[in-house]
Amino acid sequence: MPIYDYIYETMDKSSDALYETSLKREEETPDVLHLTHLTTPESIYHLPLGFASLASRPHTSKWYLWLMWPVTLWSMILTWIYGRTFVVERQRFDNLRLQTWAIPKYNLQYYLQWQNEAINSLIEEAIIQAEEKGVKVLCLGLLNQASLLFIFPFTFKGEELNRYGGLYVHRHPHLKIRVVDGSSLAVAITLNTIPKGTTQVLLRGNLTKVAYAVAFALCQKGIQVATLHHDEYLKLAKSLSGMESGLLLAKSYAHEFIYLAGLVSGRWIE
Repeated sequence: MPIYDYIYETMDKSSDALYETSLKREEETPDVLHLTHLTTPESIYHLPLGFASLASRPHTSKWYLWLMWPVTLWSMILTWIYGRTFVVERQRFDNLRLQTWAIPKYNLQYYLQWQNEAINSLIEEAIIQAEEKGVKVLCLGLLNQASLLFIFPFTFKGEELNRYGGLYVHRHPHLKIRVVDGSSLAVAITLNTIPKGTTQVLLRGNLTKVAYAVAFALCQKGIQVATLHHDEYLKLAKSLSGMESGLLLAKSYAHEFIYLAGLVSGRWIE
């Protein structure tokens, strides 16, 4: 309640009763759950629990947040000690209930392979908890799908963390909840960026689940997929059995190619 209503005794007399009634209400179970994570230590101020003005805008570093480093450091220690998934926001669209949960891990920790086990444990606990609550669909946030491997000066996205959620489905084959990673949406967006009339596409970068799916879809459309390295060509040929005619081993870059870089830091670059 507003502090001045309490001081001057102008508050509604039913406020306490309403509060007690709300505590007795059963917890609402979401239909769809998005499992994300923290990004930088300053990202806590962009959560709904932080400052509303910052939460309403894209995450950007502000000079005045440096003055709050004592609070930021305290929050980092708290997340390290508490170490449990927490609810970030709740939304409702007609009869569809959605929630966003966050793993108390920062971007930097996803670069460290020795953190994979701890991150996997938190994600698995969240999936089991969502299963018990009756959640229908759980969507893994970007870095909760696959770990990042850093080799200076490049960043690669691999499948070492949990194979895009496949690890949990393998461990718990009787899960009723659907664990999704958004790969189909990423493939659709990538395909829609390719101009009509394109006949050849040069695929570069790290071959991920999305890259294989894009190559498969392009071959189905009759668009030839080219690579510059023989090992990449062999991997694609093995994955696209029966469609090898749609693959090319290019000797060099050519102007007629549409260039698609693989997933670099989680984004497709054309």
